Amino acid sequence: MTRVGSDTGGTFTDLVLDDGTIAKVPSTPDDPGDAVRAGIDVLREQAARAGGPVGPIDELAHGTTVATNALLERRGARVALVVNEGFADLIEIARQDRPSLYDQRVDRPVPLVPRAWRYEVAGRLDATGAELDAVDLTAVPEIDPAVDAVAVCLLHSDLNAAPEHAVAAVLRARGLDVTESAALSPEFREYERTVTAVINAYVRPACRTYLQGLAGAARSVFAMTSAGGLVPAADAAERPAALLLSGPAGGVLAGATIAEANGYPDAITFDMGGTSTDVCLVLGGRPAPASERDVAGFPVRLPALDVHTIGAGGGSIAEVDDGGALVVGPRSAGARPGPACYGHGGTRPTVTDANLVAGHIPADATFPGLGRLDLDAARRALDTAGVGADGVLAVVNAAMEHALRAVSVEQGVDPRGLALVAFGGAGPLHACALADALGMPAVLIPPRAGVFSAVGILGAPLQVDLAASWPTPLDHTGLAEARDRLAADARRRLVAMREAGPGDQGDPPLDGGPPVEVETTLDCRYAGQSHTLRVATIEGFAAEHARHNGYERAGTPVEVVTVRATARQGAPIHVGRLPVPDRSMAVGPTVVAEPDCTIWVPAGWRADVGVAGALVLRRTDA
Repeated sequence: MTRVGSDTGGTFTDLVLDDGTIAKVPSTPDDPGDAVRAGIDVLREQAARAGGPVGPIDELAHGTTVATNALLERRGARVALVVNEGFADLIEIARQDRPSLYDQRVDRPVPLVPRAWRYEVAGRLDATGAELDAVDLTAVPEIDPAVDAVAVCLLHSDLNAAPEHAVAAVLRARGLDVTESAALSPEFREYERTVTAVINAYVRPACRTYLQGLAGAARSVFAMTSAGGLVPAADAAERPAALLLSGPAGGVLAGATIAEANGYPDAITFDMGGTSTDVCLVLGGRPAPASERDVAGFPVRLPALDVHTIGAGGGSIAEVDDGGALVVGPRSAGARPGPACYGHGGTRPTVTDANLVAGHIPADATFPGLGRLDLDAARRALDTAGVGADGVLAVVNAAMEHALRAVSVEQGVDPRGLALVAFGGAGPLHACALADALGMPAVLIPPRAGVFSAVGILGAPLQVDLAASWPTPLDHTGLAEARDRLAADARRRLVAMREAGPGDQGDPPLDGGPPVEVETTLDCRYAGQSHTLRVATIEGFAAEHARHNGYERAGTPVEVVTVRATARQGAPIHVGRLPVPDRSMAVGPTVVAEPDCTIWVPAGWRADVGVAGALVLRRTDA
């Protein structure tokens, strides 16, 4: 079986074959699938040169930015919203907070549904899910024909989805594309559930077209979710809100595996690409989970890895602002024109240009699909903008240091006990400086670091994530049985997914593969609190609360809010089994140039080859 992992980024699209062959091609924003197909062609050409042509691709595991970009750029569908009577302004009132408390020029994002397309239906459930007033299905309003998709979110449908499902059925019978909030995110908090359903409806038309267009790239196509698991592309096309920030999740999974294999179960993954930097805390070999993410100012209440993202990448533009301060990012030169040194017409200085001028990238370096970098063009761009290479690197490092502190210090974790796993095209250039700033003991550069998210996507498990609101937070009677039922449901769905395969795209995936693993957790809080922590047991909540907040509340009852279950079946490939590039010990200051990335080993650091071909960088005086 031939399998390919792919990760679409803002600047490059990375692909890796299951034998370790890699391809890195410029991204194609107008149709990201074009870059994926072009990358597969590159893989075929490389295989042919090696004497063994690649046959049809059996499985493509794909991380996508289409949903994220559609939301960030406000290029989604025209969406209507159906809610209970009196709640049409829920998505505008939101939580009545400000994105920046003291900045009067910052506003909340404009709702994705204009007021004219928010419709109300009579009927009401109480807070336990019991029906107070039945929904009149004969009075479901007519939707403006200009609308492309509809989101339906009725109060307390996380506890009783029947009225919401009935309204959705009426709308579907009219030929409308409908997202039901309870089917997508059956959890409490009406605002977050509503926005999540709206976002799903908003990005679904574009994602459905894009994912269907990938069908010919392989016999079976899978998409990576933000929770770190693969689902058939047909399923992902219906739940594209689960794909937001999907690509970074692959690197987190693979980074946690490499770190633990090299003796560092506690680490931070650090993925710096062309447009952004993604960091995630790993404790005990497990990436930190999140039940909700903020994307473009909107809450997305779906399972995810707790990846913190900032606009700092190799293509981030450096400039002097009106106050005379040097700023780097979040604006990026992207794939076209790209950094000045790419030779594609870019004239504005970027982080890549600064690294080239500073000598952290060899002067004769070549990047895939670009040829030799233009050092003179990089110097001209920096000089014209009146910025220095060292200053650009210092500013971008400060931004990334803040991100690393956000996932460690701000979570009650001392970074001095963590390793930094650096990957992405630009991550290994900055890792040692960041480790120095935080006192971290080691930096790990995994094999295939420049395409490591694609490696992680290739090695990701097939996965089903389920959640259910617990109706009686202080009464835990029957909780164990509810956990067992949800776990059994997750297992059943995973087996059905595995056996059915992705519709007509090919044979069942992972046939005869590893056993299915099921894990259940609880979202808990002390009575009177608003927000929750995820724990394995109620008894473990106090210790987790103390780790996050620095104190316990002995004697205070613990509420259970949500029950969760995750079923996984591992892919038939492990990152440690991929062929790795030839590596050897290196002492800084030196540059280690590899086909997919460049590694900067500064003075006072030494790089040794570790497990699975990882480079382990430590201070020479350690």
